[in-house]
Amino acid sequence: MKIVDIREATKLIASPIRNAYIDFSKMTTSLVAVVTDVVRDGKPVVGYGFNSNGRYGQGGLIRERFARRLLDADPGSLLNDAHDNLDPDRIWATLMSNEKPGGHGERSVAVGTIDMAVWDATAKIAREPLFKLLAKRANLEANPRVFVYAAGGYYYPGKDVSALRAEMRGYLDRGYNVVKMKIGGAPLADDIQRIEAVLKEIGSQARLAVDANGRFDLDTAIRYAKALREYPLFWYEEAGDPLDYQLQSELANYYPGPMATGENLFSHQDARNLLRYGGMRPDRDWLQFDCALSYGLCEYQRTLDCVRAAGWSPSRCIPHGGHQMSLNIAAGLGLGGNESYPDLFQPYGGFPDGVSVEDGHIVMPELPGIGFEGKAALYKEMKALSS
Repeated sequence: MKIVDIREATKLIASPIRNAYIDFSKMTTSLVAVVTDVVRDGKPVVGYGFNSNGRYGQGGLIRERFARRLLDADPGSLLNDAHDNLDPDRIWATLMSNEKPGGHGERSVAVGTIDMAVWDATAKIAREPLFKLLAKRANLEANPRVFVYAAGGYYYPGKDVSALRAEMRGYLDRGYNVVKMKIGGAPLADDIQRIEAVLKEIGSQARLAVDANGRFDLDTAIRYAKALREYPLFWYEEAGDPLDYQLQSELANYYPGPMATGENLFSHQDARNLLRYGGMRPDRDWLQFDCALSYGLCEYQRTLDCVRAAGWSPSRCIPHGGHQMSLNIAAGLGLGGNESYPDLFQPYGGFPDGVSVEDGHIVMPELPGIGFEGKAALYKEMKALSS
């Protein structure tokens, strides 16, 4: 049993949308295939992975550094003790061999992308959905019903308030009961007008979250907080720079409602520092660490250890990214849910075909691995890479 090849293709997921910080007109993702010599149903097992939107593809790092380490390693060193499956933790250690601590940068995305493909292959070799494999390894009960919210509300050329309202109405019509929109890319007065329009549109059918994408300094974050606290928001997300823990802590003095952050923290050490110094409140706030951007599931499990050690429940984690990997983690390890992009970054976001949202939740299908094969448009791209 061994990994025989690792392939990467950089794919365009561009869109004319923007948030408060960046536009997505040149956004890419890395698609990775980890090819093994294990045969299931007459075909070699291939694990697939890709990185979340908001960070660009990492083809250079994947091809020139990290994939090479796995292909050069003794195949037996990448297997579990029984030598009947891959060992994701040993593979992760090999990926990170000869790497200095700290300086996470873009390498966390490259490793996280390969790690996703490794876990997909591991679960396929075990003939299990990944969420069930994770629950079994952690001695937990898997819960296939997962909360999901609809992320959108981006700034878009020519998009007026009526178009924003129509977008949010569309999410409700598809079964979501929490929706999210962007703020911080327009003057406060304009953003308040947008928020009030959405709240009027969704009424009591749903809750609204808002996301500033780290745009604000402390004074601006507080000005927004004083305005936003007048509305029944689901959360106020990433007001300031993700590493400015003092800003996040100070903001809690002005915003009593739920806040969310963490999608741009890329290690368990960063997560631990947020919990130590960021003033986050475990009774109401939300943590958004995304395994695909932060060294993968092996590291994410260390992050969850930090979450528990700080007195938080993993159910306060709702990952960023809107991908099926986090859906499996949520179902298998007891997270609070997952982000979803119903209309953006396709075909990489979303759910397997036939999976619908009901009362803000989806039910995980019984598909081996992460379940990519159940999403025809996505699997077409993946299969082309591994053929």
